[in-house]
Amino acid sequence: MENNNIIHSKIYGSDKSGTPLLVFHGLFGMLDNWGSFGKEMGELFPVHLIDLRNHGKSFHSFEMSHDDLAHDILHYMEFHKIDQCNLLGHSLGGKAVMQFAIKYPLKVDQLIVVDISPKAYPPHHQGILKALESVDFNQISTRQEAEEILHQYIPEKSVIQFLTKNLYWTDDKKLAWRFNLKTLSEKYAEFVSNAIKYGVFSGKTLFISGEKSNYILPQDEFQIKQQFPNSSVVTIKNAGHWVQAENPKDFNELVKDFLSQQNI
Repeated sequence: MENNNIIHSKIYGSDKSGTPLLVFHGLFGMLDNWGSFGKEMGELFPVHLIDLRNHGKSFHSFEMSHDDLAHDILHYMEFHKIDQCNLLGHSLGGKAVMQFAIKYPLKVDQLIVVDISPKAYPPHHQGILKALESVDFNQISTRQEAEEILHQYIPEKSVIQFLTKNLYWTDDKKLAWRFNLKTLSEKYAEFVSNAIKYGVFSGKTLFISGEKSNYILPQDEFQIKQQFPNSSVVTIKNAGHWVQAENPKDFNELVKDFLSQQNI
């Protein structure tokens, strides 16, 4: 299998024993967003922080369905000779790990899904996509100029900071986005406006929601239980959609407690 078709990762705690934890970020994110989490958890067991396709330093592709993301996880595990893992995914990464767990249940010990449910979501990133597409790298030469353009469309400074972490200098000294904006825009409906394909993962599963987020609603718990019958939903206080960044203390403790419990 060619290495250039394997999604990019950074591994913490490779000298530790135990079931490895594979961690997947959300839309427009990258593995670096999870660096502090990876270091802390890597003291206990191996942790693989992973860039989804079309994000970070992973390969770019015209395809971006939930099935594609699940196949990437399978190929990654085969390449790294991982027979079974624990999975954690936030937002879009949560859709990827849910699809994988349903398709390949024997390869997953425990599953953690952060602030996303299996349902289809209405399109809600149009403003961000328009803002990103308005940045013309032939016309600008500084990160500040990119930020100023984004600010015309996006009022939240934290969102702009999150997005501009993806800026980098190309070999020909131009700024560019690390994510594949073309595919993410064109295939948006495939990975946001589609539900996870029906199936059941009966392994131990934890859904974590942010108290200030509306991504997991009380009425979603029926569908969650249908597809993930051995699951619980826990809400983290003082946190919105980026739960792990907004309340890392409670988030990390919850993950540690969940993964340390033995399956009954």
